[in-house]
Parts: sequence; structure tokens; C-alpha cells
Amino acid sequence: MNVVITGGAGFLGKRLALELLGRGTLGGPDGRPRTIERIVLVDVVAAEGLPDDPRLRVLTGDVADPAVLADAIDADTGSVFHLAAIVSGHAEADFELGMRINLDASRLLLERCRALGTRPRVVFTSSVAVYGSAASGAVRDDTTLAPQTSYGTQKAIAELLLADYSRRGFVDGRCMRLPTISVRPGKPNKAASSFASGIIREPLNGVESVCPVGPDTRLWLLSPRRAIRCLIDGHELDAAALGASRNINMPGISVSVAEMLAALERVAGPAPLRHVRWSSDPLVERIVASWPAAWDTRRAEALGLEGDASFDEIVRAYIEDELQPA
Repeated sequence: MNVVITGGAGFLGKRLALELLGRGTLGGPDGRPRTIERIVLVDVVAAEGLPDDPRLRVLTGDVADPAVLADAIDADTGSVFHLAAIVSGHAEADFELGMRINLDASRLLLERCRALGTRPRVVFTSSVAVYGSAASGAVRDDTTLAPQTSYGTQKAIAELLLADYSRRGFVDGRCMRLPTISVRPGKPNKAASSFASGIIREPLNGVESVCPVGPDTRLWLLSPRRAIRCLIDGHELDAAALGASRNINMPGISVSVAEMLAALERVAGPAPLRHVRWSSDPLVERIVASWPAAWDTRRAEALGLEGDASFDEIVRAYIEDELQPA
């Protein structure tokens, strides 16, 4: 069986590919374990830093190009992990690009699967941004969507498309609503939530990080380790366990910026905190304030998905995975 990962050059895409290579099998469209014969990583830039494994294929191209999707997804494709996206701040700044990648490419991907008639499993990564701050109390999987950004709106529409294509039997979809992922390795990106990694990652590397929001700002977070585990576990769920609702709020932890920095100090000592500088950014504050901070993830937990125990654990995981020599 072939597996396709869009956004395959990103850090989550590459980590997912490595995890799948190690597993060697994945549930097929009928739910039974299948041997993974090929993993196709699709991205606008070439994925680098991957092992020399004959099962890996790097396909460089635009995920919104039907020809690229036709090349990537074939009759042997049993699973698609659709991770490609224009992140929140970038989608707000460039409306056309956000619509093209976050919405149009998602529809074209689903259409490619429908045309093949093979009903692959499709795991779509959505976002907490689909809700907006209007949600009262702890949001659940079935809380009314009220996005307040273009990014959130694009993700919400793609969620509805995935649900309808699943209802019609074209794909077996699972929509995994990701919390903010922290701590991301590498460099800052244009996501409004980029600081949630930067205020930990840069200080641990002795580099200054600017925090654009106040210390009381609360975020819903998940580590890269747990995100990959949840994506795979979500893929393996029986469709009958999901029922009509294909949307799952992935389990995370609710933590304020002040609590994040306190955890950093507990794990790494006081020195890294000297590299954190505060400077308000009204755009970032507005976007982040539009996301709910309280979550009810009992459904995800009942389905067997697990989040992190604490932000201290997240900091330790980043140090072990990214800073300590292999």
C-alpha cells in the first residue's frame, strides 16, 4: 500500500514519515494492516534530511496543481495525510494564497480520491482556529464553528468537504483538529502562534526571542511527539467508532505564556529566561485572542488519543529530541 503525506517537507510531515517507516504497516481502506510499500512526500520544496530508504519518494510540486496530485495519489494509495497548509498569520496576510492552498487544494485532493474510486483513508489536520473566541465554555467536537480569521474559515470549509466526501463514501475521512504545536524545531514561521515555540526554542539555544503577547495569554498546546502519535492513532480508528462526526479535537494542555516560561525555568534553570523580550504585536494578539483556550476532549480520550501530561514534559521532550546528541 502507498501512503501520501502532503506538506511532507515540513517538520511534522518528515517526523510522520520516519514514524511510518519504523512501523512498516498501517491500516488499509478495509481496516486490516497493510505493508507500507511507498511513502510519497509532496511539498512545494524538496524534503531534506531523510534516510536513504527505497520506500520514500520525494515529489516536489504545488499541492494545488491537479497534475501533481494525480502523480502523487494513485490506485495503490490507501492513506493520505493532508498536512499541507498556509499558516494562520500568512493566510491572513495573503488571502488568495490561503484560499488556494488551504481550501482549493483540499477540494482537489478529495476530488482525486473520488475519481480513483478506491476510498482511501484521509487524515486532514485542521485547527483550533475553526471555533473563534465566541465559543462559550469548554469547546467540544460538536461546538458550533465561528472562525474569526481567513485561516480558520478555510479550515472549517475543508472540514465540511471532508465530512461530505466521507458521507458519500468517496473517502474514509478523519479530521484531527490540532492544538498549537510546541516546541517546533527550526526557525520561526509566519504562524501567529510561532512564539509558542520561539520563547522556548530560542532561549534554550542562547538566542533572543520576542514574545508578542502578554503573560496571561492562554494557549492550547500539544508536543510534536504526541501530535504524530495522535495522527497515526486517529488514522487507525475504525470508522464505526467515529460515526457521523469525523471531527476530533486532539487532546492538549491549556497553559498561559507565564506558565510556559515557569516550566522552562523548572526544566532548564533561570538562564534561558534572560533571552525572552516582550514586545506587543496587535495583529498576533488579535488572532490568538480569537482562539478558545478551554477544551473538552473526552471524546478523543475515549477513542484512545493521549496528550501531554504537562508543559514541563513538552520542554523535556524538545531537549531530548532536538538538543541532545543522538
